[in-house]
Amino acid sequence: MKTTHLSAILLLLSLCACHQDEVQYDASGVFETTEVIVSARTGGELIELSIEEGASVKQGQLLGCVDTLQLVLQRKQLMASLSATDSRKLSEKRQLASLREQIAVQESERRRYEQLVRDNAAPQKTLDDINHQIGVLQRNLDALAEQVSSSNNSLEGQSASIMAQVEQIDDRLRLSQITAPITGIVLEKYAEQGEFAATGRALFKLSDITDMKLRAYLTAEQVNGIRLGQKVKVYADNGRDGRKEYAGTVTWISDKAEFTPKTIQTRDERANLVYAVKISVRNDGLIKRGMYGEVRF
Repeated sequence: MKTTHLSAILLLLSLCACHQDEVQYDASGVFETTEVIVSARTGGELIELSIEEGASVKQGQLLGCVDTLQLVLQRKQLMASLSATDSRKLSEKRQLASLREQIAVQESERRRYEQLVRDNAAPQKTLDDINHQIGVLQRNLDALAEQVSSSNNSLEGQSASIMAQVEQIDDRLRLSQITAPITGIVLEKYAEQGEFAATGRALFKLSDITDMKLRAYLTAEQVNGIRLGQKVKVYADNGRDGRKEYAGTVTWISDKAEFTPKTIQTRDERANLVYAVKISVRNDGLIKRGMYGEVRF
């Protein structure tokens, strides 16, 4: 009698323990990732594309390059033109030095003759001639200064135009480099080294696996009880260890109802219309794209 009673108690405790170990969830879904298709930003031969499907890449990492030989040659030509243009610029100081020296000599003479005229030792006409000569020299100086400035301004405009072309070449050289826009893994590769890549041609697809999105479906009653930014518990398969719990955040709630997908289970299996939600989960490397997960609110 006592043995039977003890067995019943043990069985009850076992059932209770099994019940506690079971993870109760409100909805289930599939883990998704943000996918980015990287395309060629300029046309040319792919002289390098050093990636393979499944490889991990970091944001900004150089992964390949489109042929840039013609661009490099154009840039060299433009830089040579820029150097030649700069060499034609005139030095205002050197161009005006002779006239300024002549004016300085005449002004010295004027000061000397002014004293002589005051002392009646020289005629006024000589002083007038010197003043006239200073006026002519000053007008020539002003005209030459304007001419030098106009010439230099024109050359500076040419230099600015050439530099704008150089910057355009530099931008095309930058666009010729194929870099990773996000940190993630290469899902698919659409081109190979040596092929011609037209502008806009898809080269490969990347997936961001650091921030996973669990797309789950909720009934109208469940949706009414959640809000954007709400913290939830997410469970993902963890091999023989069962399920692993993650902290999740509701980042998107659909504003339109849809029929329940056949592969998705909700808490109320009889629900026909459900709302899709996305829950952001920080991946520790164990969550895989396409893996099923559950969520508790």
